[in-house]
Amino acid sequence: MKIKQILLTGTAWLYFLFFVFGQTTQKADNILGTWLTENKDGKFEIYKVGNKYFGKLIWGRTMYEADGITSKKDDKNPDLKSRLRNLKDLVMLTDFVFEDGIWNQGKIYNPEDGKTYSSTIKLENNLLKLRGYIGISLFGKTTTWSRMK
Repeated sequence: MKIKQILLTGTAWLYFLFFVFGQTTQKADNILGTWLTENKDGKFEIYKVGNKYFGKLIWGRTMYEADGITSKKDDKNPDLKSRLRNLKDLVMLTDFVFEDGIWNQGKIYNPEDGKTYSSTIKLENNLLKLRGYIGISLFGKTTTWSRMK
């Protein structure tokens, strides 16, 4: 009788832990997918590697040369070698970790000025609120992206 109770109790705890941690992972993965920038001039794919989240530019209104085929380069990057990178598929969101409903500890790269900023991401009503800042979040800028269907 005691072995059966121990097994049932253990099984119940396993289901509980799976439910709790499964919900956290599912909630953390809610940012995965394709997002349209606030100005509707870029599309990003957000994906996961391990427990970190990244985002790459998959389309941009100004990311191609005049021929419409050749990707522009990351020509404002302070690292000379990185200036040879294509803007197409350039990873601009890096190393975000999900904690307490917020993706933080990440960085966002801005190819328009070649600078990298600390960043946080919040998901509110199926909109992404990305905040880039230097030093503390108080001195930063927030942009809102919408999910692509």
